[in-house]
This record gives sequence, structure tokens and C-alpha cells, in this order.
Amino acid sequence: MITDNYDSNAELDYMKTKLCPASINSGKEQGGAASPWRGQRSSARWVAVSPGARPRPPFRSLPGLFLPRAGHAPRNILLVLAARLCARHLPLAWFCRRASQGQGRHYRAALCAELKHPLIIEEVASRPVGPHEVRVDVHFCGVNFADILVCRGQYQEKPTLPFIPGMEFSGTVLETGTDVSTVKKGDRVIGVSNLNAMAEECITDQKTLWRIPENVSLQDAAVLPVSYGTAILAVEHRARTQPGETVLVTAAAGATGLAVIDVATNVLQAKVIAAAGSDEKCKLAVQRGAQSSVNYSQGSLKEAVKKLVGSSGVNVAIDMVGGDVFLESVRSLAWEGRIVVLGFAGGNIASLPSNLLLLKNISAMGLYWGRYQHQDFALFSKSLSSALQYCQQGLIHPHTGAVFKLEKINDAFLHVIQRKSTGKVLLSLK
Repeated sequence: MITDNYDSNAELDYMKTKLCPASINSGKEQGGAASPWRGQRSSARWVAVSPGARPRPPFRSLPGLFLPRAGHAPRNILLVLAARLCARHLPLAWFCRRASQGQGRHYRAALCAELKHPLIIEEVASRPVGPHEVRVDVHFCGVNFADILVCRGQYQEKPTLPFIPGMEFSGTVLETGTDVSTVKKGDRVIGVSNLNAMAEECITDQKTLWRIPENVSLQDAAVLPVSYGTAILAVEHRARTQPGETVLVTAAAGATGLAVIDVATNVLQAKVIAAAGSDEKCKLAVQRGAQSSVNYSQGSLKEAVKKLVGSSGVNVAIDMVGGDVFLESVRSLAWEGRIVVLGFAGGNIASLPSNLLLLKNISAMGLYWGRYQHQDFALFSKSLSSALQYCQQGLIHPHTGAVFKLEKINDAFLHVIQRKSTGKVLLSLK
């Protein structure tokens, strides 16, 4: 999730000028018409090679001679040498071998082939499903700030290159393994995955799928997993928010911020103060259920909150920004207040003076929603089941801020980096 403290202009200039030579994706020299940020599709197809097998490069080698395969004419010998070195030394699970048009089933996917570079769209060979696995025809995939961090190599989990990013999706079941009992072909489902969701199909374990109620659309369902799963555990499980309590939410116009507002207001009957970095975002947060708002780019967050609730403070704070915004949120808490840290999208991790906790008996805690999948799966699953149930009952109303086609994945990333996103950003695979 991106927030208002993020230095997007510097990041954007750096990524465009330093990390994105125009030859990537477009096949054109710098100055050409094609943009490397447009994720243009290559004509090549790639085929999986089993882990441990020797990678096969897109170049044939003869004794003392490098000879490119058809369709792979390099601009210079350095490219040939680079491909040769990659083939010998990169620890890839699959690599660069051309597949014939009739060689099995393929699907399009967004690939991260190199960290901090634009994603590329390629056709990837399908693999068989395992006994407990399900093949899903993906309709929508969420675009999260965590996806961008993964593709920069700045996330807690660092997958081996190349990989398909994406951690949440909605779609319909295409095929089930022999031991699958929870879903069947044709079921509409939401799913979570460590990777591989930004593709036309995704294979995942049956435990990571939840059936979508009939009155919930695939688009609305795609908004739920990360944003609403996080929001539900933050305000219900960690903060133990009670009806009538006051909740301060930072980065309130983002996907998770709006989800926190939705759950706190419409499910828990709490009062929400939305904090964001622009008047436009504050207005959206109020439209989505917040009782009041604060633009923290215009002055002290603590003083603005004090004007709204008095010196008593707020009962709960949910922070996704970090830095000074986090410290101001702590100082805005009431006696025995609780603050839940969801992230540091502002770029700075604040040091918390322990006396701030002591003076008001404050509780400070973190929430890494994805970790519950491995540490407490029952609670993790309950958060998603609750999100679907709340949506079915009409208690919550997922908000989609923008939808991009798969080919525009790099535009979707820029949309988030440039702070244009409000609500959930989705990829449409149909």
C-alpha cells in the first residue's frame, strides 16, 4: 500500500533513468516509440524445466562458436555472452527454452526476470495439478504495494528469479486434483498465494481457496483477501475494538485504509477519524464511512485529532505510514489506547520512546496478516470467511480504485508508486 509520505517522484525518476533501458520489452533502442514501462508482449514462449535440471539458453553452442537460435538475433556478441553466462550460473527453476506452438497448454503471465526492472508478459507452460491442488482461471488479481516491494527485492520474502508476482486473486475453478474435496470445477473462488497470481491461471493448494457467495461479484471478491483480511484481524483480533470507540486510521484512502474504515464503522459500530495526505483523499474516506478526517500534510496530526476528540484522545490507531505519522498517532491515543502497525509505506521506521507507552498504559502491536497463514491458519481462514460473509450480508462495500489489463501491469505499478491509487488496484485477466 502506498501512502502520502512516499517520495514517488525521486523513485520514479530513478526507476526510469537508471533501471529501465529502452531495450527491455520493446526491442527498440533508446529513443524509440515503444516504452519499456508498457510491458509489451514478446513473441517467444517459454517452457518449464524441472528444478535441478541444467538450464537451456535461447542460444545453441557449437565448439568455439556461439550461434543464436532462430528469432534470437542479438545486437552484439555481448548479449550472446551474457546469455551464455546466465545459462551456466543462474540458479533458475526454469529458463529460456523456446517451446513450439503445439507443445502443450500455455497461459500468459507477468514475469519479474530482474529486480527493479519492468515486468514482462510471457506465455508460460502449464504444469499438471497435484493431488491437493486446484487450477483456477484467474479473472482479477490484486496489485498491492507488497508486490512492488517483492519485485524490488525489498520485501520480507525474497523469491528466486524469475518469478510471477501476485498474492491474491478471484476466478473460477478449471481443474481439481484427485484428493480435492473443498471445491469443484466451475466454482467461483478467491485465493491467496505467496506468488503466481498475476497470470491467466494459478495453481494453488485447496486450503488457500474460499468459495464466493452468489451475490458477490468476482471483482468485489478480489478486493477482499489482503485488504479486508488485514483490516478484520487489525480491528477485531489485535485492537479488540468495541462499539462506540474512536479509531484513527492513517493512509485512510488506500485499499487497506478504506477496508479498516468499512469494517470498523459498519461491522463494529465504531467512530472513525480518517487521516490522509490530501483533501481529495480525506473526502473519499468520509464518503466511505469515516465520521471525520484530517489532512496530515497541512500540520500536526496530534493537534488536528485533539480538536476533534479533545484531550482524551482516540481508543485505537491503525497505522500504515510509519515515521512521524506513527509517532503522532501514538501521542493521539487515550488512556489504555491501542495502536496496530500494519506497515511503513512512508519509507521511515520510527523509534518508539517507551515512556510514551508508560504514561498512558498504551499497547503497541504489529500485524503481518500473511504470517497467520503459517502460524495460525484457522484464524487466517476465519478472517477471509468473515470478509466474504460481511460482503454477502451487505455490511461492507469493497472499493475498486482502478482496473488495468495484464499488459498494463507496469502502468498499474506506476499508478501505485505515483500515489494515484485510492482503494484497491486490480488487474483484469479477461
